[in-house]
Amino acid sequence: MRRRCLIAESAAQSGVLLTWPHAHTDWQNDIAAVTAVYVDIAREINRREPLVVICYDRAHQRQVEHALATAGVIGDTLRLFRAHSNDTWIRDYGPIAVTEGTERTLLDFTFNGWGNKHPADLDNGISQALHAADIFAGANLQRQPLVLEGGSIDTDGQGTLLSTTRCLIDSGRNPGHDKRSLEQVFNDLMGIERVLWLDHGELEGDDTDAHIDMLARFCSPQTIAYLQCTDPDDSHYTSLAAMETQLRSFRRADGEPYRLLPLPLPRPVYGAKGQRLPASYCNFLLINAALLVPVYGDPADIVALERLAACFPDREIIPINCLALIQQFGSLHCATMQLPDGFLSLRQWNGDTQ
Repeated sequence: MRRRCLIAESAAQSGVLLTWPHAHTDWQNDIAAVTAVYVDIAREINRREPLVVICYDRAHQRQVEHALATAGVIGDTLRLFRAHSNDTWIRDYGPIAVTEGTERTLLDFTFNGWGNKHPADLDNGISQALHAADIFAGANLQRQPLVLEGGSIDTDGQGTLLSTTRCLIDSGRNPGHDKRSLEQVFNDLMGIERVLWLDHGELEGDDTDAHIDMLARFCSPQTIAYLQCTDPDDSHYTSLAAMETQLRSFRRADGEPYRLLPLPLPRPVYGAKGQRLPASYCNFLLINAALLVPVYGDPADIVALERLAACFPDREIIPINCLALIQQFGSLHCATMQLPDGFLSLRQWNGDTQ
Protein backbone atom coordinates (compact mmCIF):
# COMPACT_ATOMS: atom_id res chain seq x y z
CA MET A 1 0.00 0.00 0.00
CA ARG A 2 1.40 3.39 -1.00
CA ARG A 3 1.65 6.09 1.62
CA ARG A 4 2.88 9.60 1.58
CA CYS A 5 6.42 10.24 2.76
CA LEU A 6 7.89 13.49 4.03
CA ILE A 7 11.37 13.57 2.53
CA ALA A 8 14.36 14.01 4.83
CA GLU A 9 16.71 16.90 4.16
CA SER A 10 19.57 14.42 3.85
CA ALA A 11 18.04 12.92 0.69
CA ALA A 12 19.37 13.81 -2.76
CA GLN A 13 18.33 17.32 -3.79
CA SER A 14 17.45 18.95 -7.09
CA GLY A 15 18.11 22.48 -5.79
CA VAL A 16 17.71 25.09 -3.08
CA LEU A 17 15.48 28.18 -2.89
CA LEU A 18 16.68 31.56 -1.57
CA THR A 19 14.78 34.83 -1.23
CA TRP A 20 17.38 37.56 -1.57
CA PRO A 21 17.41 40.46 0.95
CA HIS A 22 16.03 43.74 -0.38
CA ALA A 23 15.19 47.24 0.80
CA HIS A 24 11.54 46.39 1.47
CA THR A 25 12.49 43.96 4.23
CA ASP A 26 13.81 44.54 7.74
CA TRP A 27 17.28 44.25 6.19
CA GLN A 28 17.01 47.76 4.71
CA ASN A 29 19.66 49.15 7.09
CA ASP A 30 21.98 46.13 6.84
CA ILE A 31 21.80 45.24 3.16
CA ALA A 32 25.56 45.18 2.55
CA ALA A 33 26.37 42.94 5.52
CA VAL A 34 23.58 40.43 4.95
CA THR A 35 24.14 40.37 1.18
CA ALA A 36 27.69 39.19 1.82
CA VAL A 37 26.32 36.26 3.82
CA TYR A 38 23.84 35.38 1.09
CA VAL A 39 26.61 35.47 -1.50
CA ASP A 40 28.59 32.97 0.60
CA ILE A 41 25.54 30.71 0.94
CA ALA A 42 24.71 30.96 -2.77
CA ARG A 43 28.28 30.18 -3.82
CA GLU A 44 28.54 27.04 -1.74
CA ILE A 45 25.13 25.74 -2.78
CA ASN A 46 25.60 26.42 -6.48
CA ARG A 47 28.95 24.64 -6.51
CA ARG A 48 27.06 21.46 -5.68
CA GLU A 49 23.52 21.81 -6.97
CA PRO A 50 21.08 24.18 -8.70
CA LEU A 51 20.02 27.38 -6.98
CA VAL A 52 16.84 29.43 -7.39
CA VAL A 53 17.08 33.03 -6.18
CA ILE A 54 13.88 35.04 -5.71
CA CYS A 55 14.35 38.75 -6.40
CA TYR A 56 11.88 41.54 -5.57
CA ASP A 57 11.71 43.22 -8.99
CA ARG A 58 13.78 43.85 -12.12
CA ALA A 59 16.02 46.45 -10.49
CA HIS A 60 16.69 44.14 -7.58
CA GLN A 61 17.39 41.27 -9.97
CA ARG A 62 20.10 43.31 -11.68
CA GLN A 63 21.69 44.00 -8.29
CA VAL A 64 21.57 40.33 -7.36
CA GLU A 65 23.00 39.26 -10.73
CA HIS A 66 25.91 41.66 -10.26
CA ALA A 67 26.62 40.46 -6.71
CA LEU A 68 26.56 36.82 -7.75
CA ALA A 69 28.58 37.32 -10.94
CA THR A 70 31.23 39.24 -8.98
CA ALA A 71 31.49 36.23 -6.67
CA GLY A 72 31.69 33.83 -9.61
CA VAL A 73 28.20 32.43 -9.13
CA ILE A 74 27.08 32.02 -12.74
CA GLY A 75 26.09 29.23 -15.07
CA ASP A 76 23.30 26.95 -16.20
CA THR A 77 22.34 25.82 -12.68
CA LEU A 78 21.50 29.32 -11.42
CA ARG A 79 17.99 30.69 -11.92
CA LEU A 80 16.64 34.09 -10.85
CA PHE A 81 12.92 34.62 -10.40
CA ARG A 82 10.97 37.79 -9.63
CA ALA A 83 8.25 37.92 -6.97
CA HIS A 84 7.44 40.45 -4.25
CA SER A 85 8.23 39.25 -0.73
CA ASN A 86 7.83 40.58 2.80
CA ASP A 87 10.98 38.92 4.11
CA THR A 88 13.73 36.46 3.34
CA TRP A 89 12.98 33.48 5.61
CA ILE A 90 11.85 31.08 2.90
CA ARG A 91 12.25 28.05 5.17
CA ASP A 92 8.99 29.09 6.76
CA TYR A 93 6.91 29.88 3.68
CA GLY A 94 8.52 27.66 1.05
CA PRO A 95 6.88 24.42 -0.14
CA ILE A 96 7.31 21.14 1.72
CA ALA A 97 7.94 18.10 -0.47
CA VAL A 98 6.26 14.71 -0.09
CA THR A 99 6.05 11.66 -2.32
CA GLU A 100 3.43 8.95 -2.69
CA GLY A 101 4.75 6.24 -4.94
CA THR A 102 5.81 8.09 -8.08
CA GLU A 103 3.53 11.05 -7.35
CA ARG A 104 5.30 14.22 -6.25
CA THR A 105 3.46 16.83 -4.18
CA LEU A 106 4.44 20.14 -2.63
CA LEU A 107 2.46 21.21 0.41
CA ASP A 108 1.91 24.95 0.63
CA PHE A 109 0.94 25.52 4.24
CA THR A 110 -0.45 28.86 5.38
CA PHE A 111 2.19 31.31 6.62
CA ASN A 112 0.94 34.09 8.89
CA GLY A 113 4.16 35.75 9.99
CA TRP A 114 4.92 33.47 12.94
CA GLY A 115 1.57 33.86 14.61
CA ASN A 116 0.68 37.28 13.14
CA LYS A 117 3.81 38.96 14.50
CA HIS A 118 4.90 40.32 11.10
CA PRO A 119 3.38 41.03 7.64
CA ALA A 120 3.26 37.87 5.56
CA ASP A 121 0.76 38.26 2.71
CA LEU A 122 3.43 38.44 0.00
CA ASP A 123 5.50 35.60 1.44
CA ASN A 124 2.41 33.44 1.68
CA GLY A 125 2.02 33.67 -2.11
CA ILE A 126 5.60 32.82 -3.13
CA SER A 127 5.09 29.07 -3.57
CA GLN A 128 2.02 29.65 -5.73
CA ALA A 129 3.94 32.11 -7.90
CA LEU A 130 6.79 29.64 -8.39
CA HIS A 131 4.36 26.84 -9.21
CA ALA A 132 2.52 29.01 -11.75
CA ALA A 133 5.83 29.50 -13.55
CA ASP A 134 6.29 25.68 -13.70
CA ILE A 135 9.47 25.79 -11.66
CA PHE A 136 8.60 22.64 -9.73
CA ALA A 137 8.98 20.16 -12.60
CA GLY A 138 5.27 19.37 -12.80
CA ALA A 139 4.86 18.47 -9.12
CA ASN A 140 1.42 19.08 -7.66
CA LEU A 141 1.02 22.05 -5.31
CA GLN A 142 -1.57 21.68 -2.56
CA ARG A 143 -2.65 24.72 -0.58
CA GLN A 144 -3.28 23.89 3.06
CA PRO A 145 -5.25 25.96 5.59
CA LEU A 146 -3.09 24.74 8.47
CA VAL A 147 -0.57 27.32 9.69
CA LEU A 148 2.81 25.60 9.62
CA GLU A 149 6.36 26.83 9.06
CA GLY A 150 9.12 24.64 7.64
CA GLY A 151 11.44 25.55 10.51
CA SER A 152 8.97 24.14 13.02
CA ILE A 153 9.33 20.51 11.89
CA ASP A 154 12.15 18.08 11.17
CA THR A 155 11.91 14.50 9.92
CA ASP A 156 14.05 11.39 9.68
CA GLY A 157 12.41 10.54 6.34
CA GLN A 158 11.08 7.29 7.81
CA GLY A 159 7.83 8.47 9.34
CA THR A 160 9.05 10.26 12.47
CA LEU A 161 8.65 14.00 13.01
CA LEU A 162 10.39 16.18 15.60
CA SER A 163 8.74 19.41 16.76
CA THR A 164 7.94 21.58 19.79
CA THR A 165 4.68 22.01 21.64
CA ARG A 166 5.40 25.67 22.27
CA CYS A 167 5.31 26.48 18.56
CA LEU A 168 2.64 24.14 17.22
CA ILE A 169 0.34 23.84 20.24
CA ASP A 170 0.80 26.79 22.59
CA SER A 171 1.38 29.70 20.19
CA GLY A 172 -2.19 30.13 18.99
CA ARG A 173 -1.32 29.43 15.35
CA ASN A 174 -4.06 26.83 14.95
CA PRO A 175 -6.74 27.30 17.64
CA GLY A 176 -8.69 24.15 18.26
CA HIS A 177 -5.84 21.79 17.39
CA ASP A 178 -4.13 19.66 20.00
CA LYS A 179 -1.35 17.09 19.68
CA ARG A 180 -3.69 14.33 18.65
CA SER A 181 -5.44 16.30 15.91
CA LEU A 182 -2.15 17.65 14.53
CA GLU A 183 -0.68 14.15 14.50
CA GLN A 184 -3.63 13.03 12.39
CA VAL A 185 -3.11 15.92 9.95
CA PHE A 186 0.59 15.09 9.70
CA ASN A 187 -0.24 11.46 9.04
CA ASP A 188 -2.77 12.33 6.35
CA LEU A 189 -0.64 14.91 4.57
CA MET A 190 2.90 13.69 5.12
CA GLY A 191 2.71 10.04 6.13
CA ILE A 192 4.00 10.81 9.62
CA GLU A 193 3.53 7.87 11.98
CA ARG A 194 5.17 9.28 15.11
CA VAL A 195 5.69 12.79 16.46
CA LEU A 196 8.35 13.45 19.07
CA TRP A 197 7.10 16.52 20.92
CA LEU A 198 9.69 18.59 22.77
CA ASP A 199 8.06 20.43 25.66
CA HIS A 200 11.18 22.35 26.64
CA GLY A 201 13.80 24.46 24.90
CA GLU A 202 13.79 28.01 23.58
CA LEU A 203 16.30 30.70 22.64
CA GLU A 204 16.24 34.36 23.56
CA GLY A 205 15.69 36.47 20.47
CA ASP A 206 13.89 33.69 18.61
CA ASP A 207 10.48 35.13 17.75
CA THR A 208 9.25 31.90 16.11
CA ASP A 209 8.03 30.41 19.41
CA ALA A 210 10.76 27.75 19.56
CA HIS A 211 11.31 26.45 16.05
CA ILE A 212 12.83 22.99 16.17
CA ASP A 213 15.56 23.91 13.65
CA MET A 214 17.20 26.09 16.32
CA LEU A 215 17.06 23.38 18.98
CA ALA A 216 17.34 19.79 17.68
CA ARG A 217 17.77 18.15 14.26
CA PHE A 218 17.85 14.68 12.80
CA CYS A 219 21.28 13.81 11.43
CA SER A 220 20.06 10.33 10.53
CA PRO A 221 17.17 8.10 11.62
CA GLN A 222 19.36 7.05 14.56
CA THR A 223 20.98 10.37 15.54
CA ILE A 224 19.67 13.72 16.80
CA ALA A 225 21.93 16.76 17.18
CA TYR A 226 20.80 19.21 19.81
CA LEU A 227 21.79 22.50 21.43
CA GLN A 228 23.41 21.99 24.81
CA CYS A 229 24.05 24.58 27.52
CA THR A 230 26.62 23.67 30.18
CA ASP A 231 26.77 27.03 31.99
CA PRO A 232 24.36 27.14 34.96
CA ASP A 233 24.58 30.96 34.91
CA ASP A 234 23.29 31.20 31.35
CA SER A 235 19.62 32.11 31.03
CA HIS A 236 19.10 29.12 28.71
CA TYR A 237 20.48 26.52 31.09
CA THR A 238 17.30 25.30 32.78
CA SER A 239 15.22 25.07 29.62
CA LEU A 240 17.90 23.38 27.51
CA ALA A 241 18.77 20.96 30.32
CA ALA A 242 15.11 19.94 30.50
CA MET A 243 15.10 19.53 26.72
CA GLU A 244 18.18 17.32 26.92
CA THR A 245 16.51 15.13 29.54
CA GLN A 246 13.45 14.73 27.34
CA LEU A 247 15.58 13.88 24.30
CA ARG A 248 17.22 11.11 26.32
CA SER A 249 13.78 9.66 26.99
CA PHE A 250 12.85 9.48 23.29
CA ARG A 251 12.99 6.14 21.52
CA ARG A 252 13.29 5.23 17.87
CA ALA A 253 10.57 3.29 16.11
CA ASP A 254 12.47 0.08 16.93
CA GLY A 255 12.48 0.94 20.63
CA GLU A 256 16.18 1.80 20.84
CA PRO A 257 17.38 5.15 22.27
CA TYR A 258 18.67 7.79 19.91
CA ARG A 259 22.32 8.60 19.62
CA LEU A 260 22.46 12.21 20.83
CA LEU A 261 25.01 14.67 19.51
CA PRO A 262 25.39 17.77 21.73
CA LEU A 263 26.30 21.02 19.98
CA PRO A 264 27.58 23.84 22.19
CA LEU A 265 25.62 26.99 22.82
CA PRO A 266 27.64 29.95 21.48
CA ARG A 267 28.49 32.72 23.91
CA PRO A 268 25.89 35.51 23.97
CA VAL A 269 25.60 37.72 20.89
CA TYR A 270 23.64 40.96 21.22
CA GLY A 271 21.88 43.15 18.70
CA ALA A 272 21.97 46.91 18.30
CA LYS A 273 19.17 47.36 20.85
CA GLY A 274 20.88 45.16 23.43
CA GLN A 275 18.71 42.09 22.89
CA ARG A 276 20.30 38.66 22.82
CA LEU A 277 20.30 37.06 19.35
CA PRO A 278 19.46 33.40 18.62
CA ALA A 279 22.83 31.91 17.65
CA SER A 280 22.61 28.14 17.18
CA TYR A 281 24.70 25.52 15.39
CA CYS A 282 21.58 23.37 14.96
CA ASN A 283 20.52 25.70 12.15
CA PHE A 284 22.73 23.83 9.65
CA LEU A 285 21.77 23.05 6.05
CA LEU A 286 22.27 19.68 4.37
CA ILE A 287 22.94 19.90 0.63
CA ASN A 288 24.34 17.42 -1.88
CA ALA A 289 27.69 16.11 -0.60
CA ALA A 290 28.09 18.92 1.96
CA LEU A 291 26.86 20.39 5.23
CA LEU A 292 26.71 24.17 5.60
CA VAL A 293 27.14 25.15 9.25
CA PRO A 294 26.45 28.60 10.71
CA VAL A 295 29.35 29.99 12.72
CA TYR A 296 29.57 33.13 14.81
CA GLY A 297 33.23 33.99 15.40
CA ASP A 298 33.04 32.07 18.66
CA PRO A 299 35.53 29.59 20.21
CA ALA A 300 32.68 27.06 20.17
CA ASP A 301 32.62 27.20 16.35
CA ILE A 302 35.44 24.69 16.04
CA VAL A 303 33.80 22.31 18.54
CA ALA A 304 30.53 22.33 16.62
CA LEU A 305 32.30 21.85 13.29
CA GLU A 306 34.36 18.93 14.59
CA ARG A 307 31.36 17.17 16.09
CA LEU A 308 29.27 17.58 12.96
CA ALA A 309 32.18 16.43 10.80
CA ALA A 310 32.39 13.21 12.82
CA CYS A 311 28.64 12.74 12.39
CA PHE A 312 28.72 13.38 8.63
CA PRO A 313 31.99 11.76 7.48
CA ASP A 314 30.88 11.59 3.84
CA ARG A 315 30.03 15.30 3.56
CA GLU A 316 32.24 18.34 3.23
CA ILE A 317 31.74 20.63 6.22
CA ILE A 318 31.44 24.27 5.16
CA PRO A 319 31.32 27.05 7.80
CA ILE A 320 29.24 30.14 6.95
CA ASN A 321 29.66 33.23 9.13
CA CYS A 322 26.11 34.11 10.12
CA LEU A 323 26.69 36.96 12.56
CA ALA A 324 24.99 39.38 10.17
CA LEU A 325 22.13 36.94 9.53
CA ILE A 326 21.11 36.53 13.17
CA GLN A 327 20.62 40.29 13.48
CA GLN A 328 17.08 39.61 12.23
CA PHE A 329 16.68 36.59 14.52
CA GLY A 330 17.20 33.74 12.06
CA SER A 331 20.18 31.83 10.72
CA LEU A 332 21.35 29.66 7.82
CA HIS A 333 18.66 26.98 7.71
CA CYS A 334 15.92 29.60 8.18
CA ALA A 335 17.07 31.41 5.02
CA THR A 336 16.95 28.37 2.72
CA MET A 337 14.54 25.70 1.47
CA GLN A 338 15.77 22.57 -0.28
CA LEU A 339 13.89 20.83 -3.09
CA PRO A 340 14.38 17.04 -3.20
CA ASP A 341 15.43 15.23 -6.34
CA GLY A 342 12.83 15.52 -9.09
CA PHE A 343 11.14 18.68 -7.79
CA LEU A 344 12.95 21.37 -9.82
CA SER A 345 12.91 22.19 -13.51
CA LEU A 346 16.03 23.80 -14.96
CA ARG A 347 14.52 24.94 -18.22
CA GLN A 348 14.02 28.64 -18.87
CA TRP A 349 10.87 29.54 -17.02
CA ASN A 350 7.92 31.35 -18.51
CA GLY A 351 7.91 34.68 -16.75
CA ASP A 352 7.39 36.04 -13.26
CA THR A 353 4.79 37.71 -11.09
CA GLN A 354 5.66 41.27 -12.01
